[in-house]
Amino acid sequence: MKLGTKLIHAGVAPDPSTGAIMTPIFQTSTYVQSAPGEHKGYEYARTQNPTRDALQNALAAIEGGTHGICFGSGLAATDGILKLLQPGDEVIATNDLYGGTYRIFTKVFERYGIKFRFIGLQDAGNLEAHITAQTKLIWLETPTNPLLNIIDIAACAEIARQKGILLCVDNTFASPYLQNPLELGADIVVHSATKYLGGHSDVVHGAVIVKDEELAKQLYFIQNSCGAVPGPQDCFLVLRGIKTLHVRMQRHCENGEAIAQFLRNHPRVARVYWPGFTDHPNHNIARKQMRGFGGMMSFTLKDDNLAAANRILSGTHLFSLAESLGGVESLIGHPASMTHASIPREERIKNGLADSLIRLSVGIEDASDLIEDLNNAIG
Repeated sequence: MKLGTKLIHAGVAPDPSTGAIMTPIFQTSTYVQSAPGEHKGYEYARTQNPTRDALQNALAAIEGGTHGICFGSGLAATDGILKLLQPGDEVIATNDLYGGTYRIFTKVFERYGIKFRFIGLQDAGNLEAHITAQTKLIWLETPTNPLLNIIDIAACAEIARQKGILLCVDNTFASPYLQNPLELGADIVVHSATKYLGGHSDVVHGAVIVKDEELAKQLYFIQNSCGAVPGPQDCFLVLRGIKTLHVRMQRHCENGEAIAQFLRNHPRVARVYWPGFTDHPNHNIARKQMRGFGGMMSFTLKDDNLAAANRILSGTHLFSLAESLGGVESLIGHPASMTHASIPREERIKNGLADSLIRLSVGIEDASDLIEDLNNAIG
């Protein structure tokens, strides 16, 4: 199946009891057994749920994996992956990443004896010098949040494979429509399915996809044992979202290009971070590993101060000032005070995340209306 067909059909089937074309919401906490240990494959809803199973199968199919493991949020999925590690293990992570990921790494798991190194990975050759005997996991975002840096997944995967280290890629910004890290050599893909997979700003959800059977068993054990599972209604909403991912992402990409070009040509805009520009760092790698450049971008102003940024952040009407991304409606945000507030300022500035940086999640509205909205706000 081609990707568009796969997104609608892979991993799901009509309900065998009724023929319902949409997977039912199995809103139950437990399942009746005919005798102790004799059941229809389901015992307790934390452990298994038919709606969740359908979503896990669909996620595995669209990411080119064999197993999907769902969690109650993207951070719960991140938590599940980190529980594969032991005290004393080390993680190498890109230094430009979602603030919530940085927070759970440094404020939660460092307390349990896991060490984290944050380094620039735009040059994959920088990775090897930081690997030690204790390095057990490499954590990538590409494109990164919020500076849209591009990291060569295949090159990092080859280094990780040679060293026997797991490579995890947060694929939230790209979505499976634009990028499939498992096919480029990654071991684990993680999503905040709240974003493009759900696509309608009405669900909080997380997902992990893998190819390795033993790795899947460990993650299913963590999912069941720690219990951060999503409810069936949430799974249903993500299943529904996946069915339109390809048509939504096409429009996100089209609108994203139009907005990025408008911003780059605006006299009051200093710099636009969007991987579709031919002079964007690692643009050629983005062209190689992605099918398009998406609707996420960020920009700074020539009047580089927080007051000027705040006027724009509060001055749009179609771009709503809110955290999150990936919905059909356009959002505008201020990473320094919102999504990345948990990262110390000196770390943010060192990595290029200015106080005045504005991030856009370009939706699927009419592009000309979005441009007019931004133009009015920027002035």
